[in-house]
Amino acid sequence: MPASALETRQLCKSFGALTVADRIDFRLEPGARHALIGPNGAGKTTFVNMLTGAIPPSSGEILLAGEDVSRINQSARVRRGLGRTFQVTTLFRSLPVLDNVALAVAERSGAALRMWKPASRHEEIKDEATRLLQTLGLADDARTRVQDLPYGRQRLVEIAIALGLRPKVLLLDEPAAGVPSQDSQLILETLRTLPSDIAILIIEHDMDLVFRFAQKITVLVQGQILVEGTPEAIAKDQRVRDVYLGEATHA
Repeated sequence: MPASALETRQLCKSFGALTVADRIDFRLEPGARHALIGPNGAGKTTFVNMLTGAIPPSSGEILLAGEDVSRINQSARVRRGLGRTFQVTTLFRSLPVLDNVALAVAERSGAALRMWKPASRHEEIKDEATRLLQTLGLADDARTRVQDLPYGRQRLVEIAIALGLRPKVLLLDEPAAGVPSQDSQLILETLRTLPSDIAILIIEHDMDLVFRFAQKITVLVQGQILVEGTPEAIAKDQRVRDVYLGEATHA
């Protein structure tokens, strides 16, 4: 079987007597459009934090493009092609949008270590950052300070920053969190424009966004995978209705 973009094998995490991830076997295919859902307390954030290296697993393996990365740090995983956004934006709010994205490009290219002026004043870095902003419909905001943008567009800036690292796998941790409902459509449209060779895993409570974006959905409950399948299969699964979606879901 060809190497997955990202895979876990028997991944476990315990905090004392509390088990929050219990033998999770998960596979994200190259170019996938995959969603991870589950009720509060299901272990989704812990799972993502293990994937990125923010916390170590208690046992099990994490493979990135077939390589075991279970024991390497976050920055090393980024260099191997793992990008992430967060539930709450982690942006330099007082800096312009272009500078935020240019910093990510500079970090990835190694230019940050030899800079003595802002990243956005290096032409090759500025050009790449500008192209990213154009791709995500943010070109008109390039000179705007992040803090002056509507929150929905701040979420798009965070996606642009993650793309500046040229990830092979992109983990989007609740990209619609805190975003007004009218702006979640903008996020969905943006996700649909992302390069098809990037494997995307979205962790999200907005079920409308999930069912319109994902080609495959994994349901996590009490640290274990309950079921996995297409959006149509997940919407009809009585177990999912019982523990999470409720009867008013997409039938």
